[in-house]
Amino acid sequence: MNIKEIAQLAGVSTSTVSKIVNHKDDSIAEATRERVLQLVKQYHYRPYASVSAQPGRSWRIGVLLRDSVATDTTIDGIVQTAQSHGYGTLVFNSFQDRERERANIAAALSQRVDGLIWEPVDSGSLLPGKGRPEIHIPELTIGPLGDDEFTMLPYEQASYSLTQELIERGHKHLVCLLTPGRRAESFLNGFKRCLFEHNMEFSEDMVIHEPSDSLMERISSRQVTGVVSSHYKHALELFQYASSLHYRVPEDFSILTVRNDTSEVLHYPGSSEISSYTMRNADFGAYLCTRMVNAIEGGRKEAPGFTQTFHLSSERTLAGPAELTQRSIVVVGSINTDTYLGVPTLPKAGNVVDSHDPFSVPGGKGANQAVGVAKLGQPVSLIANVGSDSQADQIYRYLAESGVDTDGIRRKPGSDTGKVYIFVDNRGRTMSSRSAGANALMSVEDVRAAEHLFERASYCLAQTVVPFPALEEACRLAHRHGAKTIIKPFHTAELPSSLLHECDLLVPGSAELERLCPGPGSRADKAHALINHGAGMVLVTTGQDGCTLYTADGEQDFPTTPVKAAADTGASDAFISALAAYLLYGRPLDQAIRIANKAAGLSLGHEGIIPSLPERGVLEHSLEFQ
Repeated sequence: MNIKEIAQLAGVSTSTVSKIVNHKDDSIAEATRERVLQLVKQYHYRPYASVSAQPGRSWRIGVLLRDSVATDTTIDGIVQTAQSHGYGTLVFNSFQDRERERANIAAALSQRVDGLIWEPVDSGSLLPGKGRPEIHIPELTIGPLGDDEFTMLPYEQASYSLTQELIERGHKHLVCLLTPGRRAESFLNGFKRCLFEHNMEFSEDMVIHEPSDSLMERISSRQVTGVVSSHYKHALELFQYASSLHYRVPEDFSILTVRNDTSEVLHYPGSSEISSYTMRNADFGAYLCTRMVNAIEGGRKEAPGFTQTFHLSSERTLAGPAELTQRSIVVVGSINTDTYLGVPTLPKAGNVVDSHDPFSVPGGKGANQAVGVAKLGQPVSLIANVGSDSQADQIYRYLAESGVDTDGIRRKPGSDTGKVYIFVDNRGRTMSSRSAGANALMSVEDVRAAEHLFERASYCLAQTVVPFPALEEACRLAHRHGAKTIIKPFHTAELPSSLLHECDLLVPGSAELERLCPGPGSRADKAHALINHGAGMVLVTTGQDGCTLYTADGEQDFPTTPVKAAADTGASDAFISALAAYLLYGRPLDQAIRIANKAAGLSLGHEGIIPSLPERGVLEHSLEFQ
């Protein structure tokens, strides 16, 4: 193809073709110029004069990448756009090696590419000298070290928008699952910027690099409710890891991520597709190539900066935090500071015993059961009183860190937080001394002030360690909002019939049943007497012998496996916490009781009530081996 043939095809003179290919075409109409250039590119015409004066165009664009992009369609966008403009492409991979990068640049230049799109290996790649060939053709550097903000995919904006998706749904406890690589810095910047602009504080522990047991513990205690992941694959790995421990997405926590515009498999068999934004890599590649063609040919308008809007693929792994969307449990009871004293034998009247290894922890039946529920992954609120002392500050902090909603806890000016001293002998038996403190001051008004906590409640756990009028009001409010009531008659010899009529499930121990119904008669007779006085059902726990459920229609035994006890103080709280938590998970009553038996057994192996309460993962792992 010579200049005369090009001129004939274009319907112009040979001098017009000459002016256009030699960039002396200021006086030539744009339409004519485009028509001639299209034919020049189509037939790979090179002007003879340019051969002797300077190399003509090769109609090739060099593409130099930092590392493998096997799943990245950016290169597809570059190649397709180059071909549509009459250019071929030479693609090189530096594999993150600067020496290989220098050799690749030299190879591209020796092939007389007309322009070079390249992603530098590191900042040193941009420095002149040190053996790097001089580049005298248009070049466009991309990636984190690119020449401007438009030469990198908008990962910062994607991260910002994903984080905002969670915040707008009420999430306050977020982490960023960050994978090292070309997008890491931008992705983290977007996460931080979104937190800042929504008045949320960033801390280093909000960045994680892989799924772990510690992350699952934070999720279980509601310290983490949402995860933003920089890579789809690792978001999927987190989903699989959490599922193996029986966590539910998005019920327990939400996951959002980004994915490439490829046909990659979106999920493993049996798992869900992760809610994600699709990064338009191919469009980005087309944008880069258009910029390069414009730079090579000159005279064209600069392409506008690359932008894209984001839309979630689905909301399969996105929901509001459990405390806003999920049915919850309300606990009404006591808060104490429990001090444990190890003794060789339990004290008797007139005797003195030496104690050892004393330690203090937050406790009280209300606090214990609330933390027990939170450890099992369910949203829980506590209605209770504390004093105006320094112990109250520590208890607020501890309960919040444990995942308990403390909005229903009231300070009582001029009073002390409750205190309990617990003696534990070498056989795990206990004896305790209690000072009720602020617990004895709980009033009907205190409970009514927290009525909003019952609006999403499915169960209310109450113990007879606070005044009966407050308990009765709590049970009435629970029923008003459709919640079931579970009452533990802790160390009491009577229950008002008005309270029994508000009780759906009464859970006494065998000794507590005897105190409530002294005198002759079988355990079944006494349980049915309580049902006749208003209780819906009675579940009598008998320590390591298990428990028996009594209803108006009959009874059912639930035996358990004996366990060597370090202390027995936490078994009843572990039992009731697990019972309520798994009823809320939708388990039938008989299954929830069997799980509660297992939880009580696990608690016997530890000293201290709250430390003995099992985590969800531990409990469910033990259930798999029954």
